[in-house]
Amino acid sequence: MRRKIPSTTALISFEAAARHESFTKAAQELSLTQGAICRQIASLEEFLSVELFRRSRRGVKLTEAGLSYSRRVATQLDAVERDTLSVMGQQGANVIELAVVPTFGTQWLLPRLKDFQQKHPEVTVNLTNRTRPFLFADTDFDAAIYFGDADWSGTESHRLMGENPMPVCSPTLLGNKNVLTPAEIADLPLLQQTTRPYAWRQWFASQHLNVPRDMTGPRYELFSMLAQAAMHDMGIALIPPFLIQRELAEARLVIANPQALSSIKAYYLMIPERKVESASLRAFRDWLVTQAHGYSLEG
Repeated sequence: MRRKIPSTTALISFEAAARHESFTKAAQELSLTQGAICRQIASLEEFLSVELFRRSRRGVKLTEAGLSYSRRVATQLDAVERDTLSVMGQQGANVIELAVVPTFGTQWLLPRLKDFQQKHPEVTVNLTNRTRPFLFADTDFDAAIYFGDADWSGTESHRLMGENPMPVCSPTLLGNKNVLTPAEIADLPLLQQTTRPYAWRQWFASQHLNVPRDMTGPRYELFSMLAQAAMHDMGIALIPPFLIQRELAEARLVIANPQALSSIKAYYLMIPERKVESASLRAFRDWLVTQAHGYSLEG
């Protein structure tokens, strides 16, 4: 069945005219005549049976329907352009589209990725932030790195490392002390991680302490946000040390208590079963598992 979609030329003409609110400027941008732009807009309005512009002697102005439609059309055209440039850029290359939890990707994976590129120059690894599981069939991802229990239907899992977060804060908050006791930590503002809502409760429980306010405090989705909040004296946070190595080395953050929170959850590389035979994915898997194992031994 034929799709109910206007011509691409009409959509491009409309997007340019809507952005400039001028047929003349749209014609100049697209190297067309003003008459051609007018005809494309008119054909689009006829196709939609909706008026997109109000014409007057002073020029044109978007209607409410035109403004709403222009925003959606611009978003879709941008997406088509990105996909087109991506395909053009690949030129038949071996490309891995990897979904990765943000702070792990920027703080741990990226500093090591050059080693993989040197060993496998024929493979390109693209990274996209994803904080939660998804259906591989609904995306273009070839694999994912996420934190959880490896219960992800239709995938092959490879454990990388545990998290083992510790209480960290700014040197100002620590003051003249070397270590804060769990009771002292309980009196400070507790910075919460959105995807680890019970982290502080579990940490206090491991120290045999019941803290009624253990789930209160500002919530942040990313560890990088938690680190920034802690560095600005907003409270104390539970963060895996390997994600804040630079901040610790530069003393912008300090470990307030060396007791780590252990968990059965871990960082995993997840590969959909239909992709496990990919040579480039196998090479990346072997390299990543080796890197993670080496780091765990160092720790």
